[in-house]
Amino acid sequence: MNNLFATGGTLFCLVGAVLIIGFVFLANAIRIIPEYQRLVVFRLGRVLPEPKGPGIVLLIPVIDRAVKVDLREQIREVPHQVSITKDNAPISIDFLWYYKILDPAMSVLQVGNFELSAAGIAATTLRAVIGGIPLDDVLSEREHINNMLRTRLDEVTERWGVKVTNVEIREIVPPREVQDAMNRQMTAERVRRALVTESMGDQEAAKNRAEGTKQAAILQAQGERESNILRAEGDKQSQALRAEGFAVALEAIFNAAKSVDQKTMTLQYFETLKTIGSSPSTKFIFPMEFTSMLDNFLGKDAKK
Repeated sequence: MNNLFATGGTLFCLVGAVLIIGFVFLANAIRIIPEYQRLVVFRLGRVLPEPKGPGIVLLIPVIDRAVKVDLREQIREVPHQVSITKDNAPISIDFLWYYKILDPAMSVLQVGNFELSAAGIAATTLRAVIGGIPLDDVLSEREHINNMLRTRLDEVTERWGVKVTNVEIREIVPPREVQDAMNRQMTAERVRRALVTESMGDQEAAKNRAEGTKQAAILQAQGERESNILRAEGDKQSQALRAEGFAVALEAIFNAAKSVDQKTMTLQYFETLKTIGSSPSTKFIFPMEFTSMLDNFLGKDAKK
C-alpha cells in the first residue's frame, strides 16, 4: 500500500512538472505584438526574412530568439555640446532630433546599440557643422543649421534603416563676452530706434504745423479776397445808386426849371444880390447884365 502511494505521488509530481514545463513553453512560444512593434526573429542564429507582427506570433522556444523593434517616431535629446565656430568662438548648443525606424531588421543587424551610436554621431556632426559657420550666422540661422544637421545625420543613419525626420536646436549659449556685447548692441539699437522714431515724430509734427500755417494763410487770403470782392461790389453798387440818385435829382431839377418863368429867375437873382449886399464889405457889385435883367423884369413895353 505504501508502495502504491509512493508510486502515485511520483506520478503526480511528474505530471505537475510536465504541466509547468508546458506552461513555460507556451509562455515563451506565444507573443502578442502591438501594431507599433515588430519582432526580428533569429532562428538558430539566422534572421528570418520578414519581421513578425502585429498580432499573435508563435516562436519555438530555445531555437528562436526575438528582438522587439518600435516603429513609432522617437525623440532624443543631445545635451549641451561645446563647439568652436569658424571664427574661433566657443559656443554651447543642445538640440533635439527625431527619428523613425523604417527597416526593423537593418536596425538590429547593422548596429549594435543604435541609440548610443546615433547620439555620438549627432554630437560629432554638430561640432562639424558649427565649425564651418561664423558665430553671427550660428545665432541668426537656426533653420539652416537644423537642415544641415538633419541631412548629415540622415546620411549616416540611412544604412541602419533609420530615417531622421527632424532636428531642432533648443538652446544656444554664447560666451559671456558675446552676451554682454549683444546686450550693448541691443540697447544701442533700441536707443537708435527711439531716436529715429522721435525725430520722425518731430518731422511729422513740423510738417503738420507748416501745413496748418499754409492752410490758414490760404484761408485768410481767400477770406480777404472774397471780402475785397464783396467790398468792391458794394462800392460799385453804392456808386451806381448815387449816380442814379444824382441823375434823378438832376432830372427833377431840370423838370422844375422848365416850369419856372424868367421873372422868377430874375427875382431869385436879386435875392442873391441882396444877400451879397448885406455883407460888411464896402464894395458894390453891379453885374453887366443888370439892365437886361431889368428889361426882363419890367417887360419890353417899359423899355420903349
